[in-house]
Amino acid sequence: MNALDNFLFGYYPYICLTVFLLGSLIRFDRDQYTWKSDSSQLLRAGQLRWGSNLFHIGVLFLFFGHFVGMLTPHFVYEHFVSAGTKQLGAMVAGGVAGVLGFIGVSLLLHRRLSDPRIRINSRTSDIVLLVLLWLQLALGLATLPLSAQHLDGSMMMKLAEWSQRIVTFRAGAPELLAEAGWIFKAHMFLGMSIFLIFPFTRLVHVWSGFGTAAYLVRPHQVVRARRLNVPAGQTQPRSGAGV
Repeated sequence: MNALDNFLFGYYPYICLTVFLLGSLIRFDRDQYTWKSDSSQLLRAGQLRWGSNLFHIGVLFLFFGHFVGMLTPHFVYEHFVSAGTKQLGAMVAGGVAGVLGFIGVSLLLHRRLSDPRIRINSRTSDIVLLVLLWLQLALGLATLPLSAQHLDGSMMMKLAEWSQRIVTFRAGAPELLAEAGWIFKAHMFLGMSIFLIFPFTRLVHVWSGFGTAAYLVRPHQVVRARRLNVPAGQTQPRSGAGV
């Protein structure tokens, strides 16, 4: 394990997470009017619907799949699912979701670069973000053939242990990646880098999406009609009547 790997997979994750959390909080506090997705649907709706839907379906499945799969300790499922079976399921499900997300982001990137009206109204960060997401999904799909060489789940277990040691602040995380191929490492590095730039891009609107889940548990809103006390024998004035 060289010094570069030790930095990238031992210290860099904490830098990315710190910027991700503090940056998001500061942006919400100072620039709430920029807390949006900046949709370009008004400029041209065609191709956006397919691209956006495929991208969001694929990426959301991959995000929660990685979150649960990488951070769930092995002892939780080892009695009913082997590491090899879990890896095979992850490869199939992740492969399908990855293809959907890759097609979606390719459509979005092509639309933003090929349409002059959209291109001129796009910020540099919009283009850079789509390129990074395209590369990240491409790298993720490129890991599938490598994962097929370790169907016993050994490499997946090391990657999961690395992520669990990082989030629990345990030592020895970088050493677990000593035998990982460069595609795995590039995929992990780029994924962490996306979290690093998250607060400075339109990705912050993801927080709003998660925030809407609060509507599922909030108390029902009670709405009562406003009624005037009208003396007997008089009629209540119609809404909109001048006074």
